[in-house]
Amino acid sequence: MRHPTSYPHPITREDVRIPLPGGELLHGRVWRPVTGERVPALLEYLPFRLGDGTALRDAERHPWYAGHGYASVRVDVRGYGNSQGLPGDACSEQEVTDGVAVVEWLAGQPWCSGRVGMFGLSSGGASALQVAARAPEPLRAVVAVCAPDDRFDDDRHYLGGALLAAELHSWSAELLALAARPPDPRYAGDGWRRAWLERLGALEPFVHPWLAHQTRDAYWRPDCVREDYGAITAAVLAVGGWADPHRDAVLRLVEHLSAPVRGIIGPWPHQYPDQGHSPGPSIGFLQETLRWWDHWLKDRDTGVLAEPALRSWMNESVPPAPGYANRPGRWIGEESWPSPDVREVHHGLDDALRTAGTAAADRFVRVRSPQHTGLDAGRYRPLGGAADLPPDQREEDGRSVCFDSAPLPEPVEILGRPALRLRVRCDVRRGQVAARLCDVAPDGSSALVTRGVLALAGRGGPDRVAPWEPGEVAEVEFELAGIAHAFPACHRIRLALSSAYWPWVWPQPDATGFEVDPGRSVLTLPVRHLAADAGNRPVTFEAPEQAVALEVGRTEPLTERPERLAVHDVANGEWRTEIRPGDGGSVTFPDGLVLEEQALEAYRIRAEDPLSATARSDRAVRLERPDIGWDVTVQTRSEIGCDATHFTTRTQLRALEGGDVLFERDWQQRIPRTAG
Repeated sequence: MRHPTSYPHPITREDVRIPLPGGELLHGRVWRPVTGERVPALLEYLPFRLGDGTALRDAERHPWYAGHGYASVRVDVRGYGNSQGLPGDACSEQEVTDGVAVVEWLAGQPWCSGRVGMFGLSSGGASALQVAARAPEPLRAVVAVCAPDDRFDDDRHYLGGALLAAELHSWSAELLALAARPPDPRYAGDGWRRAWLERLGALEPFVHPWLAHQTRDAYWRPDCVREDYGAITAAVLAVGGWADPHRDAVLRLVEHLSAPVRGIIGPWPHQYPDQGHSPGPSIGFLQETLRWWDHWLKDRDTGVLAEPALRSWMNESVPPAPGYANRPGRWIGEESWPSPDVREVHHGLDDALRTAGTAAADRFVRVRSPQHTGLDAGRYRPLGGAADLPPDQREEDGRSVCFDSAPLPEPVEILGRPALRLRVRCDVRRGQVAARLCDVAPDGSSALVTRGVLALAGRGGPDRVAPWEPGEVAEVEFELAGIAHAFPACHRIRLALSSAYWPWVWPQPDATGFEVDPGRSVLTLPVRHLAADAGNRPVTFEAPEQAVALEVGRTEPLTERPERLAVHDVANGEWRTEIRPGDGGSVTFPDGLVLEEQALEAYRIRAEDPLSATARSDRAVRLERPDIGWDVTVQTRSEIGCDATHFTTRTQLRALEGGDVLFERDWQQRIPRTAG
């Protein structure tokens, strides 16, 4: 990692209050070049508290952009951090409307040229796309990283119509603990406590509306960029990682946007591509985005439109592991997407089934998986941790029905979204199919390549529910997540089907499973021509470069805790998974603020009982300013369980000042299982 000690421009930094039409003030931080010229503004707009939550990350990139001639601005959305107002739902209508107002305010500042770009990771990238869909005139360019274009089906809520158990629950718990944190008296002044109590009193667990809307209805549609790609007129650089769940948004944006667009997909997790998280390698992301900004905001010909429409990392086959410092592979480029170098190759499952030794006369094959199938799924949203990626899939394969190809006579490379057409018989009104595509080496090890899920009651689309008629036979179709992967010669391609995938996907009420007819079922692979790179100029990036890191003090946790722990209670037939998202230590920032955060997620299920599934998240956040005696703590606990007809939720919130309870609330709800 390179850290420049000087830039083309010296830098200033100031905190600002940005007025909204209703009178509320948003807290922003502006890094600007010292110059007599007006400069474009770059906006990163999200709820994750610029004073503490993203301070380390902000210091890596905002000063760098400022040193290269841009006003780089970080703004907290209303109700978060030191921004006024009350917190709303994630990526809500109000949040997007406020974002448009921030863009217009920036364009009108005396130091701004009138041109604005927006960028962001995850929620910040989604906000940038949603604001771009409103087409404010000053917004000329966007860089969206690991950003969903569909809040319902490609975010953290549902997948193929099935409820994302771990992610929906943990994201709701994380947002609640974030929204419940107080303003900082150093920035908010003496009114911080009153503002905090108002904020706490307005909170409602995010899980309530998310569970209440189990199809893509009017609650979700206004926030889905996917509903109208034509609304975006700003130029979009869409960036993702093959280890990130939102990478399909990159493929869709490159395919469907009428505005200028380019896509980059690396091997990365849910992080910025210059941060060096597993799996790498990282790239000079800031330099690449500077080319984008210079072209669209300063009218400089930087060659960005001469780049391929899609640049992606072709993963090589490697032994399965929960993490890789650098994933072997190579960069490839596609001049258009979909690419003429990628063709659909259809594989009937009947041939694979006979290869596996099952009698061809058994037309339907029963798929009935134990409920803990999915234990080795890895983290839905990998952040670069040592236990984030899926380990060897052999145990998962043993809990599934597998269809193997013969050993490959030559390498096969795929790029895009594999698809499945299955002829299914199901004896219950609601079931689900989880499909995994694996790379099986000659030694038998099984590496997960990609996967997908379909709730059978949602086979007609995400906006409707059509319960299965017991005993009905029908064809269902769905896609697996996009991927670039090179299967070597002598390896086998494995399709594994299961009826459960916990704790990624909440189990359906009945454990009966389903039956599949291999003779009338097809796996379609997007196969890339092995000579597609011939004659193409290489795809290259500069080495990573960032601003000098923020100097902070760190206190390590007293005990070392595993990131991910799986426990099998043999006597009770119960499987427990525990995940610790952070290390539990504390951070002291240069302005004296001390942040300590601890979190634990726990998921339980019995192998034969889908109604035994429970998810629980405990979080504790402490903020302290020792110099003024300010010491506050937020504690949350969130739990979800189920029976055959309802989800049950319980959420507890406590806020303490100086060790004394200032606010306490307990929510409980029963929510009908209408789809998920």
